[in-house]
Amino acid sequence: MNELQNKVAVVTGGAGGIGLATVKKFHEAGAKVLLVDLKQEAVDAAVKQLNLTNVKGFAADVSKAADAKAYVKAAVDAFGGLDVVFANAGIEGAVKPIVEYPEEVFDRVLAVNLKGVYLAMREAIPELLKRGGGSIVATASVAGIVGSPGLSAYVASKHAVTGLVKTVANEFGAKGIRVNAIAPGPVDNRMMRSLENQLAPGQGEVVKAGFIGQVPLGRYATNEDVADLALFLAGPRSAYCSGSVFPVDGGFTSH
Repeated sequence: MNELQNKVAVVTGGAGGIGLATVKKFHEAGAKVLLVDLKQEAVDAAVKQLNLTNVKGFAADVSKAADAKAYVKAAVDAFGGLDVVFANAGIEGAVKPIVEYPEEVFDRVLAVNLKGVYLAMREAIPELLKRGGGSIVATASVAGIVGSPGLSAYVASKHAVTGLVKTVANEFGAKGIRVNAIAPGPVDNRMMRSLENQLAPGQGEVVKAGFIGQVPLGRYATNEDVADLALFLAGPRSAYCSGSVFPVDGGFTSH
């Protein structure tokens, strides 16, 4: 189903697990995609791995205004406009109680996870308006719904993303822009390996088993599980969805 035919999309954090899976699904749905990530080497490797005609790469620090402006311009210059933004770039930060949490790590987590979404919205919305509207999808987390000990910066950033999504959905809904957040639970990718090993060094598998025990469906999400939801929210099947947070967590937050 070519639900994104003739659409142009930007995916930040595009070289990571969820981002890469989403770039692929957007392309399969007919979109032209600009894959954005921090390091040029990672961007180049991702684009080479995908080897898709209408996927281009761009290296940018999503927390910097000039970089956000540059990647939006790159998408418009390459493909003629912009219809979809998946503000997905994020980092986990440290796992420490708040009294031990390093200030510089806290600042960096909020800069990437929250400011990065704000800048993506700020720079992209004028281009979406030129096309008569569009869809913005931000990656929040179940950590944007519940608290999690040791993850103060991450949890704060993801709660803030959900607030930003609701606000901007109200600001631009009448002009045809839909804004939603996805809230993944544990996903079987690099970020969860990092969190597992920070929570219990050398015993990551024990931590993983504990998390899985809290998921009614009995497994971690795949990157593709999350990408499928991002595609739904990007396209016309979610035409009446805006200002909402959509868990993709196997029931993790149902307790």
